[in-house]
Amino acid sequence: MDISELHAIAERERARRTSIRIHCCTSSGCMASGGVVLHEQLTKAVSAAGRQAEIETVAVGCMGFCGLGPMVVVEPEHLIFERVRPDQAAELVGALAGKPCSIERGDPQHPFFARQLPIVRRNGGQINPERIEEYIAAGGYQALYHAVHDLEPNEVIEELTRSGLRGRGGAGYPTGLKWATVAKSRGERKFVVCNGDEGDPGAFMDRSILESDPHLVLEGMCIAGYAVGASQGYLYVRGEYPLAISRLQKAIGQARRLGILGSQIFDTAFDFKIDIRVGAGAFVCGEETALIASIEGRRGQPRPRPPYPAEQGLWGFPTLINNVETLANIAPIINGGADWYASIGTAQSKGTKVFALTGKVRNTGLIEVPMGISLREIVEDLGGGTPDGVAVKAVQTGGPSGGCIPASLFHTAVSYETLAEVGSIMGSGGMVVMDASTDMVELARFYVDFCMDESCGKCIPCRVGTIQLHRLLSRIRAGEASRAELDDLEQLCNLVRDTSLCGLGQSAPNPVLSTLRYFREEYEALCQPEP
Repeated sequence: MDISELHAIAERERARRTSIRIHCCTSSGCMASGGVVLHEQLTKAVSAAGRQAEIETVAVGCMGFCGLGPMVVVEPEHLIFERVRPDQAAELVGALAGKPCSIERGDPQHPFFARQLPIVRRNGGQINPERIEEYIAAGGYQALYHAVHDLEPNEVIEELTRSGLRGRGGAGYPTGLKWATVAKSRGERKFVVCNGDEGDPGAFMDRSILESDPHLVLEGMCIAGYAVGASQGYLYVRGEYPLAISRLQKAIGQARRLGILGSQIFDTAFDFKIDIRVGAGAFVCGEETALIASIEGRRGQPRPRPPYPAEQGLWGFPTLINNVETLANIAPIINGGADWYASIGTAQSKGTKVFALTGKVRNTGLIEVPMGISLREIVEDLGGGTPDGVAVKAVQTGGPSGGCIPASLFHTAVSYETLAEVGSIMGSGGMVVMDASTDMVELARFYVDFCMDESCGKCIPCRVGTIQLHRLLSRIRAGEASRAELDDLEQLCNLVRDTSLCGLGQSAPNPVLSTLRYFREEYEALCQPEP
């Protein structure tokens, strides 16, 4: 396949489309509230109205505003319909002919939509994720073609380095530097691994990307393989994501049939194959060495580093591991250029970040915003504050590995450095809002309980330390502890953080330390008075 064939596919797809497209969300969130049935009923309603020649119903991916699903958007007018029931399908189709309609309408200028900057999620809700033709019509696989035909592998890495992209999996390691390390490492074989083991409570960023735009991730993996000299890629996806797995399998098959995956990609010497590996739901497998062990068929447990996977990864060969969102940024950077991407965000945190905004907030769902936006803008403008007007108390970023940031610090800009300064982390992108009714001690205990259950048990600080943290928090919550034991709690947190083998144990104390730092009075109120 050459570039003319790619353009021809895009032209045929655009010519095939009807003048009106009814986009119906069929990703997991809307599926749970009837999105798939709604799409079927919309298709029947269009047929019953005899308007198939001018109206097409399209099963699309996540539109972001999950709290208002199932959502339907009619293009090109961009008419938004919210909480549409399957029995309202005929009414919605009738509204396109000017008939009365009682379905709740959305405002495209609502801050939830208007304040976002979609790069990774630009195709979300716009294309059918199960048709490669729609992805190609949206510019898909042109970045891969440009990379393998016009750029040397080192030039791809240089472009990525100049863009300033950092890993979106939590650590924020410079992506270009990681790619350069793998490219320089010697080995008979090299691998590219996409870490789709998203396990944070309340986080669904990667799931949405995989469900809504699987080819974007495949394209990023292919470009990565070309850049570092790998010929095999693995997509490691949680077993709890059946829809993502199904759509990835279809996407891989479609790309193979077109010759975009496999041998001599785009008539070059570059070969690249991608296979899926399904995880069994172990949170610790989000850690890259545990993930490697799982792919190899061993128990998912971390190992000490060095050596790092970039030098000795899968089966001892150099391995590049990036998470879903990181790889979804690659094609846009190659298409738009490093300077364009680097112009977004802050001096040290470039580009955009996808967050799952959940908890005690009016507008729940997925948002993609430029780095540097303040927490207040996210919670109050995009999120709309709390549903019942109760004061916002705090927001937690980074899931069970993150910290709770009080409302008094909502002026904090969202970047890797600033969040660390206030005792939290970016993490993979979970963002949970809490109001004045939230018990911060109980919240800390909840996350410690999660980490305790998910500990692989390999190292004593994590295996034993999380249990002792949970017991001490339970004593405090039951009013059985003294104030002196708060110092013991803090010391134990520091011990677990500083001596655990992997990121699970090292970050497990973060919710406790941050709530002790900002909400100590809630702990003290539960403690027995000193004699």
